[in-house]
This record gives sequence, C-alpha cells and structure tokens, in this order.
Amino acid sequence: ISFEVVMDVYELEQSEGIILSMGGQLPNNIAMDLHRQQAKVLGTSPESIDSAENRFKFSRMLDRKGILQPRWKELTNLQSAIEFCEEVGYPCLVRPSYVLSGAAMNVAFSNQDLEAYLNAASEVSKEHPVVISKFLTEAKEIDVDAVAADGEILCMAVSEHVENAGVHSGDATLVTPPQDLNAETLDNIKRITCDLAALLDVTGPFNMQLIAKNNELKVIECNVRVSRSFPFVSKTLNHNFVATATRAIIGITVEPVEVLHGVGKVGVKVPQFSFSRLAGADVQLGVEMVSTGEVACFGDNRFEAYLKAMLSTGFQIPRKAILLSIGSFK
Repeated sequence: ISFEVVMDVYELEQSEGIILSMGGQLPNNIAMDLHRQQAKVLGTSPESIDSAENRFKFSRMLDRKGILQPRWKELTNLQSAIEFCEEVGYPCLVRPSYVLSGAAMNVAFSNQDLEAYLNAASEVSKEHPVVISKFLTEAKEIDVDAVAADGEILCMAVSEHVENAGVHSGDATLVTPPQDLNAETLDNIKRITCDLAALLDVTGPFNMQLIAKNNELKVIECNVRVSRSFPFVSKTLNHNFVATATRAIIGITVEPVEVLHGVGKVGVKVPQFSFSRLAGADVQLGVEMVSTGEVACFGDNRFEAYLKAMLSTGFQIPRKAILLSIGSFK
C-alpha cells in the first residue's frame, strides 16, 4: 500500500473519507501527503498525527503543556548531540520519527555508539527529525490504549510491562488490568491521557507509553492509531475498543465507559521468539522489536495467566532445578 494506491482507490470509489488509524504505521506516514492532496481524512486530523509522530513537535508540545518527559534534544549536528549526551549522562536513546517497531532506535552508551546510531537513524528518517533523549534505567514502563472523540476520552486501558523500560512493547510481557499500580498513579495516568487526547484533539484510537521511576510519570511517545495491544485489552476487559473508535470516527455519539479495572480476570501477553530458527540472531532484547509473534491468555490472577501464555508459546517447564529471575542484575 502506498500513497498513490490509496489516492487511486479514493478517487475511483469516490469515497466519503479515509480512515488512517486502523492500519498500523504506514497510514500515519502518508497522512500529510493525503492532506496536501485535500483528501478527506476521517477521525484525528493529519496535523495532529504529525504532531505526535514528529519527535521534535511532540516533545515541544509536552514541554509547553508541562507534561514530564525524559530530557531531550533535536539532532542538529554530531557535536551538539555529543555535548547533550555528556551533559545528561549516558545511556541516551536515539529516536527517529515516523518509524514502526522501533526501527533504527538505539540506546547509546558512548560517543562512538552515538555517532553510529545517529547515522543509521538519519538514513531511516531522512525527511523527519531525529531526537535524542536521556534513557532511564531501572524504570517501569506502562502502556495506555485509549479511544477519544473530539479530545474527550471514551474508554482506556492500562497495561504494565513486566520487564524494565527499554524492552520494546512487542517483546515485553504485558499485564492488564494493572496489578501493581496504586490509585494515585492510575489517577495521574488518566490525567496525562486526558491532557494528550485534548492537546491532539484525538477522534479515534491512540496508544501512549509512559515510564515510571521515583514516583514520577514521564511520557515516552504517543501513536495516534491502534496498537498491537488493542485486541488484547479489548478481549481482557470485555469491551471492543476498535468498535468504539470506529463509531467515534464516523460521527456516532458514544457514551464514555469505565473499563480500566476489568471484569475479574487478568490477561497476560507474552512474546514468541524464533531465535532457534535464525542462525546468528542476537538474543538480547532492546528498543527495536525482534519477536515474531505474541500469545495472550487469561487467568484468575497474573501468575495463572502468565503460565498459560508461556506454555502456549511452546515453552517447556523444567521438572526440577528451576531458577526464575525477573529484574536487573543488581
């Protein structure tokens, strides 16, 4: 699918509009091109999509609203990038705009890393800015999936990552409803989600990632589209997020619903890897996605759901001498 093909279909069918938010990353990448050709985009406007996808615009918008985020700087030249990283301290995260699955996103631990990763990111994101931000270690990552209409939240789900922040959400173990977040943290997540929906005037689905450390919540990114976890949270919480989003996009009035705490079951999503089939594959997880599939299971608690999900990936449970370690090396 390309911009030209979409325009051909749009003109041939004399469509009433184009819905971008259901097709992954590619539709967002052509949003501004469609806008310039005066195609009617239904749901969130192309300008708002660009404000979320363009790392520089998004970070600047958060600063203006006073929403916390890791310290950041737009790439202008290598020397200023090195000075920024040395000021805030390594590790730092190199983040191109308009990319899927963390493509060319890397954590730099030295000036040499930084130079190599910036070259790679500039190749992937030639027309859009590359942003460098401080990479927070020993932090918890939180995913938010939500649907809004004219900037007002209609429904939202919060998923906790089991692994520390820095593992791509496609490779991470996700738990929903959240099991370890207190009421105050959930209230803060709701406030930030409402602020972002209003700032971007979202009509339709969006996904946001936050990082929690030292009782502070910081926004990492926001994608104004469905994410891979939308089916997972919809099934776990017994609420069809995509149906809600579709109704909002085509202008049907939808009443807000509170589904955050679920219906009594816990869902756990685990990744499926194919390292054993790929000779020479790097088994280290990071900010760029490497899993080839995912499995989600339900349980009365997170432990039951996690065990079911792991077994579903083909994982063989050892009969003796079990060592289970989740967390840092410290």
